[in-house]
Amino acid sequence: MGALELGLMYGAATFGVLFAGIPIAFALGLVATLFMLVFMPAAALDTVAQNVYEEMASITLLTIPLFILKGAAIGKSRAGADLYSALHAWLHRVPGGLGVANVFACGLFAAMAGSSPATCSAIGSAGIPEMRRRGYSGGFAAGIIAAGGTLGILLPPSITMILYAVAAEQSLGQLFLAGIGPGILMVVLFAAYAVLRFRKEKRLALEHGRLDSPLLAEEHFTTREKLSSLPRVLPFVILLTGVMVALYGGFATPSETAGLGGVLALALVAVVYGAYKLDQFGPMLTATLRESTMLMMIIGMSLLYSYVMSYLHISQSAAEAIVALNLSRWVLLAAILLMVVVLGFFLPPVSIILMTAPIILPPLRAAGFDLIWFGVVMMVVMEMGLIHPPVGLNIFVIKNIAPDIPLKEVIWGVMPFVGLIMLCVLLLCLFPGIATALPGWVYGA
Repeated sequence: MGALELGLMYGAATFGVLFAGIPIAFALGLVATLFMLVFMPAAALDTVAQNVYEEMASITLLTIPLFILKGAAIGKSRAGADLYSALHAWLHRVPGGLGVANVFACGLFAAMAGSSPATCSAIGSAGIPEMRRRGYSGGFAAGIIAAGGTLGILLPPSITMILYAVAAEQSLGQLFLAGIGPGILMVVLFAAYAVLRFRKEKRLALEHGRLDSPLLAEEHFTTREKLSSLPRVLPFVILLTGVMVALYGGFATPSETAGLGGVLALALVAVVYGAYKLDQFGPMLTATLRESTMLMMIIGMSLLYSYVMSYLHISQSAAEAIVALNLSRWVLLAAILLMVVVLGFFLPPVSIILMTAPIILPPLRAAGFDLIWFGVVMMVVMEMGLIHPPVGLNIFVIKNIAPDIPLKEVIWGVMPFVGLIMLCVLLLCLFPGIATALPGWVYGA
């Protein structure tokens, strides 16, 4: 049987198992094991555990549970609500300042926690009720939080970027730095949209004579109130800065930096919020263990899945077939990104990266694309998968924390942000220096 037939069978079996409702990790492991049993030597089954272990025995992957610990410590505390309150106090004079504060809070919290669902939950729990109380429409409020949460896979320390660094064999430090410029760009785009949308809703309220609308109310914060909001926020911002300085100043490796961040986050939560008892640490450690186990299972089974693809020459043949099409480099990029968007309808970013990397990276490398730059573009494209239906994870997180907002409103509320993400991809293609300038300057490349 040729590689084409094997590849079609492999893909059909994968989607069949996934649509059957089997969890992703076990679905990928099951398909890989069945194809090993049928199409590979019997002795290959004896090496399943060894192959999974060898693929996962990476010092880079060690950073994942440590960064998850850091994110869990911050996410289970009131850091998100305090961060949002402080930004709101300082930005209230900006038109739509409440929405802008939520965007900035999502960006900062995503950089501290490294998790999109955690960002949505932590900022949205405080931000959505407050925006609704101030007259923001349900879809607008939900869209801001859902889109802001996507920054968790782009801004360092991003767990998804760690996996891309492993799959593409690229520098994790350069990838982290490359995500900062596009991350800031997206924060600016989201904040600008929040200002324009607020002005539109305020104008409509005036045109319809709704003078009692909360959108028209003025807020005032004294200097004392503004300054009093900072003491609980600054330690976490200093933590974020310190971790980045330790990593890029050459004082610690990525794994050491992740461990340092986890320990310091636990210490800050204990000092700032008094969470030093075992029953208070319990939820943080439980969340870390649960999410780490889930991710490592997906990683292990995805790597086994990729190993079987490689052994059966499916990935190599697919890559060669793509190269043989002689597509122009931009048509090739567009086709690959379209495939990533479609896969985002069904799969989380972790699985997309590990399943597609053996196929798409060789043609991109042959076409002369910088894989650090492409990694950032891929992160931005996968952000759409977190907020577009039918399986936008952040949409369902929003429904969980704001069940009174109809799902239809949430979906329509996030669609303008999908357009802004597409605009960001276009800008990255036109001006690649947005992503590559900072790592090039730091690493002298």
